[in-house]
Amino acid sequence: MDFFCFEKGLVIEVDGGHHSEQEEYDQVRTMWLESCGYRVLRFWNNQILNEIDNVLKVILKELEAIE
Repeated sequence: MDFFCFEKGLVIEVDGGHHSEQEEYDQVRTMWLESCGYRVLRFWNNQILNEIDNVLKVILKELEAIE
């Protein structure tokens, strides 16, 4: 877990290249976190580095959707 907003129950994962080799593990982990009531957003490193405005918009939209 890279970032966690306790108040909203939002988990943000930032995945590097090695995650392409562990996709199944990441899917299982995401499903487990969601089964615990958390929302999970995943972004690739290159999205953070090259598309930060879009990433922030997605995060803000998700935060606004959580009651």
